[in-house]
Amino acid sequence: MIVPVAPDTQPMPLAAPGILLVDNSPSFARMVATRVGERLGLPVTVAGTLAEAQRHLLDPGRYFLALTGLVLADADSDAILDYFAGTGVPTVVVSGVYDDEVRQRVLGRNIVDCVLKNTPDSVDYLVWLARRLERNRHIAALVVDDSQAARALATSMLKLYGFDVLEAADGESALRVIASNPRVRMLITDFEMPGMNGLELVRRIRALHARDHLAIIGVSGSDSQSLVAQFLKNGANDFLHKPWSREEFFCRVSQNVDNLELIGTLHDLATRDFLTGLPNRRHFFDRGVQMFSGARKQGLVVAMLDIDHFKHVNDTYGHDVGDIAIQAVAGAVTRHARAQDLPARFGGEEFVLIAPGLSADEAVASLERLRASIEATCIPLPDGRHITVTVSIGVCLSGESLSAMMSEADRCLYVAKASGRNRVEVRLPVDCPG
Repeated sequence: MIVPVAPDTQPMPLAAPGILLVDNSPSFARMVATRVGERLGLPVTVAGTLAEAQRHLLDPGRYFLALTGLVLADADSDAILDYFAGTGVPTVVVSGVYDDEVRQRVLGRNIVDCVLKNTPDSVDYLVWLARRLERNRHIAALVVDDSQAARALATSMLKLYGFDVLEAADGESALRVIASNPRVRMLITDFEMPGMNGLELVRRIRALHARDHLAIIGVSGSDSQSLVAQFLKNGANDFLHKPWSREEFFCRVSQNVDNLELIGTLHDLATRDFLTGLPNRRHFFDRGVQMFSGARKQGLVVAMLDIDHFKHVNDTYGHDVGDIAIQAVAGAVTRHARAQDLPARFGGEEFVLIAPGLSADEAVASLERLRASIEATCIPLPDGRHITVTVSIGVCLSGESLSAMMSEADRCLYVAKASGRNRVEVRLPVDCPG
């Protein structure tokens, strides 16, 4: 059923952290703000003086990045650098002059980077840098070193680049941290540590985490010519010699995280549905067969969902609104699914869900909640109107194969459609106690 409903009053969402751009050139500020807005969709606040920047920074958490010039009407370059280095907001200097003297003054403070503004690629680099620092906020990094001073140095650099940073003083502690923190995507480990050295730690991590999931950078002050090759052959992604420079450290870390994201993007293109972000049909069958084979004892539920009267949505509102409806239902299915479940877009307006470990009563109750939540969802349209949709659900509780269970669930879905739609139809097996 498709029902247009009146717009309702929704609370305004909290604004996402943005970028503070401080520069005395209005034309340059407009160019950067426009480019960042177009490519990243991030809010950019422009200030022309240090005093104006200070007023904006009174609001904690409003900015994840500051871009500042060194020529402002109300402050000299040292005052500008000292102020931003003490704000706690990652800061990039954008300067019209970048020589060794400026470089040393900038990198001698708690500043992320210095970019020469009058080069052809400077704005593109700033956009990349802003994207990188924004994404780093969602990534955890682990520093492993028995030297507290060395850990503190690497940790301070990673925090400056926006990472959520964890620390471990030895290999065994590092393994426990990784096991309890799935958000760790970057690990920096020293070679010489008591008990378990860095090479052994890399080997043990690689037994559980592939290179495309967790990037590892080995570090050492050793002059051994073979150590780099040993780290790489045992599974490290990269290597840094101590003492490393801040610029080299940032470039190596960023390059490895970029590579992780590129691999993740390619994987998503192969396994996820572009419109909804759900696993696609191919990934569903690959993973679903594995789940069926591993769920003999705890049982498995297969449910097929289909949006009711979906052709009417397309005919009445257009295919763009049809896509919005599909995305809304996909969102409801995603929120409903447990961590151990496998939801997927099966094709068109049809979805499939595998849920292990549910009794018959639990399965029916769970899918009835899903059906009701979709029916109650108001789907906003670009013109300010809202619609609602309903779904029919067919459920199979047992079968000789995944294919057989899906066929039975599809048959039950047909019955649900024929019985009036917006309902859950399940055929209980003969030996089912529920």
